[in-house]
This record gives sequence, C-alpha cells and structure tokens, in this order.
Amino acid sequence: MNSGKYLQGDLLYEGKAKKVYSVKNDKKHLWLHFKDDLTAFNAQKRGSFEKKGAINRDIASMIFRHLEKAEINSHFVENVGERDMICDKLEMIALEVVVRNFVAGSFAKKFNLPEGGRISGGIVEFYFKNDALQDPFVSDDQALYLKTARDQRELETLKRLALHVNRELIDFFLALRVDLIDFKVEFGRNHDGDVVLADEITPDSCRLWDRNSHEKLDKDRFRRDLGGVGEAYKEILKRMREVHGGM
Repeated sequence: MNSGKYLQGDLLYEGKAKKVYSVKNDKKHLWLHFKDDLTAFNAQKRGSFEKKGAINRDIASMIFRHLEKAEINSHFVENVGERDMICDKLEMIALEVVVRNFVAGSFAKKFNLPEGGRISGGIVEFYFKNDALQDPFVSDDQALYLKTARDQRELETLKRLALHVNRELIDFFLALRVDLIDFKVEFGRNHDGDVVLADEITPDSCRLWDRNSHEKLDKDRFRRDLGGVGEAYKEILKRMREVHGGM
C-alpha cells in the first residue's frame, strides 16, 4: 500500500486489534493497520463488526491531536487511507497503565464494590504487558524488578503523564455528555529517550458511559453480551465529530 509519502513495508507484528508494518526506506516510523476484530478476556472471546478498524483509527487520531494541543506528546504522525496510521517508532515500555475515575470492571469485582462509585483524583495501576501471563497487576517494586521501567523516576513519569491524559480526556468526553470511567494506555521511549504516549485510546481501551442514561458506549457491550457494540462505537465518533470537528 502506498500513501504517496509513505510506502507500507513488511508485517512485523499482529496484535489483537492492530497489525504493525514497517515503512519502506524509513527506520523512524511504523505503519499501523486497525483491524475489525473484537477480543475480550485476553482473546478468549472473539468477534468483529464492519468498519470497526476505521472507526477506531478516527477516534484514536482525533484524541491524539487533542492531547497534542495540551502538550502531551504521542507516537501519532498522520492518518493514511481509511484505517491506517503512521506513527513514530518507539522502544515500548512493557506496562499497561490504567487510570480509574469510577469503580467498574475488575476493580469492582476484585473488591466486591458496586459499579459507579466515583474515585476522587483517579487511581493509577500498572499491569505487566504479557499475554501468556494474562497481563498481571504489578507494584512499583515488581515493575522495577522485571526491568519494565528504567527506575522509579520513570515510573513516576508514567503516572504523571497518565494523570495528565486523564484530566484532558475527562473534559474532552464531558463535552460529549460522556463520563470517562477508566482507560488503559501504553507508553514508549522515543529516539531522545523521552517517554511518549503510544498504542491507541478508543472504546476498546476505555469505559465510556452516557452521562445521563449511564448506557455503556464501549467494549463492555461486547464483554457482557449487551448487543449494539458497533452502534456504541459509532455514537462516540459521531459525538466527537459534532463537538470537536475533524481536529
């Protein structure tokens, strides 16, 4: 595939939601292809819906552009075609960083709490990124022992950046009449060694509830067999375009 400026290279890796390709004659960038696949419970449950990849690509790129205005750097460079994205090549940090604003999902189940309780200031959690181990929760000391971060200072940087993203996204989604319940992000190091936002921020990686009805507008509709998964993702993109335009 040729975008004019960039030429798609070899497939390097295929994940649950994206394929990662090299960019021909370019060692600084990667080519991400967003798939239509849906997975849950570490890919034990699988599904898909038409145009999911295109919807998520547009949501992710709009959010990256919004965060850039708030001086939060990411790997995003530009969109290509309908469902592809050019990104900076990073040294990925093997941690999933979760921020929780409300009690929901595994947090509610783990502590036997009803969903919906507000968490003032947000809670940051680290999970070791390893599918074979089902991405287990890790403490700061465990993360350092596993050498997922260079030192405690880098862990603090991850927390600070995640909470900065959180503050920006709370307002971003409130404008859509949506509560940001929780979300997962990933980070990597660029060629200067700086930590920057990576991967994607979409309804695959966020819990998003309609502010008035509390209707779920994210992948929980797939996890919990609620139906209307595609319609929920489309509704988020529709509201984003209405409120924030094309960014």
